[in-house]
Amino acid sequence: MSDPMMLLRQAQLKVTQPRLEILRRFMAEDHPHQSAEHIYQSFLKSNHPIALATVYRVLEQLTQAGLLKRHYFDGKVALFELNQHSQHVHLICSQCGEVIEFEDDIISTRLAQIAASYQLNIVDQAVYIYGECNRSQEV
Repeated sequence: MSDPMMLLRQAQLKVTQPRLEILRRFMAEDHPHQSAEHIYQSFLKSNHPIALATVYRVLEQLTQAGLLKRHYFDGKVALFELNQHSQHVHLICSQCGEVIEFEDDIISTRLAQIAASYQLNIVDQAVYIYGECNRSQEV
């Protein structure tokens, strides 16, 4: 994975400790989708807590710079992920909120065909599929 300091510089953002630490958390986190609250809580558990307002401000800056993408899977809470510039689909459980990502060449090809038929040049895309996961159906 890329160096967070290099990513900030490429995005023409000043390298600050909060930006660096938040970007590192996205790069190291097993779960790619994180809320501002989740990030804030992880800082509270560390030796370097930062203010919630700082977390929100940095997330906005990183999103504006194209390093993060913001999603509203449940329509309420913003979740952020690293912008890998890959075309992937999000499967979202409407009961428990679990988000599963996958890539599929057939879906990507079909989306490109549909866009071309409407003479649309794709600059970004988001595909969300909602359903109920097996664990939620068992409850």
